[in-house]
Amino acid sequence: MVGLIEYELAGMDVADVRFAISPLNELTLSLRTFRDPGRYPVHLPWLRRTEQARSTLDVPLLQALTNDDLWTPDYLTPRPHAPLTRIDDELVTVARVPVDRVLDDLRTIHPRLPEPLRGDPSARILDALRDYWRTCFAPWWPRMRAVLQADVVHRGQVISAYGLAAMFADLSERVQLKDGVVRMRLISDTRYRRSTSGEGITLVPTLFTRAVTVPISPSEPPLIMYGTRGVGTLWQQEPLHSPGVLTDLLGATRAGLLTMLETPASSTELSGRLGVTPSAVNQHLRTLRAAGLLASARHGRSVLYLRSELGDALVAGSGVRAVGVDRGAEEAAHPGPGGI
Repeated sequence: MVGLIEYELAGMDVADVRFAISPLNELTLSLRTFRDPGRYPVHLPWLRRTEQARSTLDVPLLQALTNDDLWTPDYLTPRPHAPLTRIDDELVTVARVPVDRVLDDLRTIHPRLPEPLRGDPSARILDALRDYWRTCFAPWWPRMRAVLQADVVHRGQVISAYGLAAMFADLSERVQLKDGVVRMRLISDTRYRRSTSGEGITLVPTLFTRAVTVPISPSEPPLIMYGTRGVGTLWQQEPLHSPGVLTDLLGATRAGLLTMLETPASSTELSGRLGVTPSAVNQHLRTLRAAGLLASARHGRSVLYLRSELGDALVAGSGVRAVGVDRGAEEAAHPGPGGI
């Protein structure tokens, strides 16, 4: 039996359709890679880079948050309430979910709860997710977020040029908007139909689904999580490019970093983007800052680096404004499912 979810759009007004990015949804859906990494080969470089960090986590509990069909609990993939939500805010919201609801959602994916989820697992789940975010997600999130935001920009352009129906069809071959109803064909046997009246519908791009993912329960707000464009380039190392005169003056690595830091970035983010160790990046950043070419400021637990006025003048004087940096991606980075 093929599953079918139908959302009756209250109106065909574009205002009824909104996009949002959710770090918690990404964190939760990424747990699928724990259970079946071979099904997500594009993320194998990330899994290799975080292998040591994952060994320090409560892996049995995290693995228990998915089942063999790769479903996840609805309460851990809530509808985001802002275009760019913060993980801390989402975890605070999850902490308020009553234990009865937590257990109901867990039993939906596990009719017989595995040992790590027995009793009242709410606090343990939150602790495990926080540790997972801190060790395996936070260093890579700016890079992930840039890809997700670029997808949202693309979907807006499709709506503007071709309309809502074309945008929904572009999400997946399993999605169709016809006669005011969004229909999603699913691999599972989940079936329901509900109206979006008073709530609208939220579309959330994700790096960790191959088709479309929707809430299991019809009582959940209308939500479609769909596979983002550009995920194939996510873990490719970003080469350092810089004007030749800067390379002669500073060396290739420092010149490339100076060119890249037209927008703020942390040493951890730069390390991930360039595929080099954080200690090596930090050493070059300290040298550039000591020379007056970079400014730095603390943002939460991170230190962000940005070219100083002197650094801007040096790059501008080299005759190249910003070589090798995807400006669209940079600007984008700062401005349980019924199917798999």
